[in-house]
Amino acid sequence: MGKNKSSDRKDVAEALSHLLADTYTLYTKTHGFHWNVTGPMFTTLHTLFEVEYTELALAVDEIAERIRSVGEVAPGSYSQFTKLASIKEAKGVPKAEDMVRELVDDQQLVVKAAQKVIAAAEAAGDNASGDLGVRRIDVHEKNAWMLRSHLA
Repeated sequence: MGKNKSSDRKDVAEALSHLLADTYTLYTKTHGFHWNVTGPMFTTLHTLFEVEYTELALAVDEIAERIRSVGEVAPGSYSQFTKLASIKEAKGVPKAEDMVRELVDDQQLVVKAAQKVIAAAEAAGDNASGDLGVRRIDVHEKNAWMLRSHLA
């Protein structure tokens, strides 16, 4: 990081922690939807949800390791994620189209969290964290598009 001030590292780590919590919550929700989706779009959505949760599983590790790289401790419990995440758990088992709508909305929330990482990283001169934020935006904007394509 450019300035390498402790407060800058903490700001970046805090933004990354929110991104981690949203990503982990989205991973859990997407995985649950994968298990429980039904209806005429079953095969398509079951497969799409698997592709997305698999990518999210890798992403949480990358985000957590970046938090450690800037010298902070990564959150790692459901209670911590619940406090930090803007994404909410699903209530019950929604219908397939409602699952898709929820996940589209959640993708946008992760994009917002990634934008905050980029802002904190730019202020700190932390190109690596900023790059991670940019890559996450790309993934989640694409996922939102893929999901939206299943709605009438």
